[in-house]
Amino acid sequence: MNVSNVLGTGMAWDSSRPVPWQRLIREWLIYVAIATAAFLVIYRNRLELSLFGGLLASGPMYLGFGALLAKFGYARKTFRDLRNERAAIASQPRQSRDTAIARGRPAPTKRTASGTAQRSNKPRPKRR
Repeated sequence: MNVSNVLGTGMAWDSSRPVPWQRLIREWLIYVAIATAAFLVIYRNRLELSLFGGLLASGPMYLGFGALLAKFGYARKTFRDLRNERAAIASQPRQSRDTAIARGRPAPTKRTASGTAQRSNKPRPKRR
């Protein structure tokens, strides 16, 4: 059984793909900081060590799952990538953007005739 067939995307495991460890660790640390602040506010009177133990246990799971996805070829776009795409679109001439987006009307069919002039004047049988 081929992994690419299971995923349906055509992306198979490739051990040579890099894993963005710094990014994964940074994201997890931001998550831990926000979750810790939320725990301190929500559970201020009944803080337990198990809350923070769960946060620490989530680290290896997050890093492992992120590394696995990276080896399968998943790479989420960064804010910088999104800004660069938006700048590239904005720098295109207005006309070329509009023609790429604009679509023509579909061909008329029996149900989508072009107005009342196309309707038949034949009497229709009554529905039962």
